Amino acid sequence: MDGRVHLVATPGDVDGLELEDPERVAFVTQTTLSVDDTREVVRRLRERFPAAVGPGTDDICYATQNRQRAVRELARRVDLVLVVGSRNSSNSNRLREIAAEAGVASHLIDRAEELDPAWLDGVGAVGVTAGASAPEALVQGLVERLRALGAEAVETLPGVEENVQMRLPAGLERRTNARPAA
Repeated sequence: MDGRVHLVATPGDVDGLELEDPERVAFVTQTTLSVDDTREVVRRLRERFPAAVGPGTDDICYATQNRQRAVRELARRVDLVLVVGSRNSSNSNRLREIAAEAGVASHLIDRAEELDPAWLDGVGAVGVTAGASAPEALVQGLVERLRALGAEAVETLPGVEENVQMRLPAGLERRTNARPAA
C-alpha cells in the first residue's frame, strides 16, 4: 500500500493535515471510540476532503455505543459500577465516566485482584461491565471475586445482540480481495 497514514483524534488534528493528494483520502475509525467521539472528526474530514472515503456512520463503534447505553441503564439500578478494562482504553475509561456522571461510584480495574473490598461498604448492588476489548475471562474472574466477598446473586441484564460486520472502504476492499500475482 502506497501512501502515508496520519493519526487524527480531534477536529484540530484534521485542520493541521497537509496531504500530498487531497483527492485520494481514505479513513477508518478506531472501533473502540463511540459515535459521539468520532462524529466531529469525521465531519471535519469530509468538509476538508470531500473526496474522502470511509465507513458509513452506522459502522462506527456500534459495540461501544451499545455498552455506553447499557452502562447508563446499569447505573440507574446499582450503587457501584466496576468496569473491567485497561487504563489506556478510551472506551473503558468512558464507561467509568458515564457511570460517575450518573452519580454512581465507579472504578476501572484491569483484573479482579484490583477490587478493593472497602469499595463494597454500604453497597447494595454492584454493576459489572467491560470495555470492548476486555476478555470475558477477566469479567468472570471479577464476578467470582465478588461472590467470594459475599455477593449472593448475579443477574445478567439483557443487551443488544451485536452482529454488525464492518466494511473496508471500497478502494481498500478491492486491494484485499485481489489475488496475488503468481
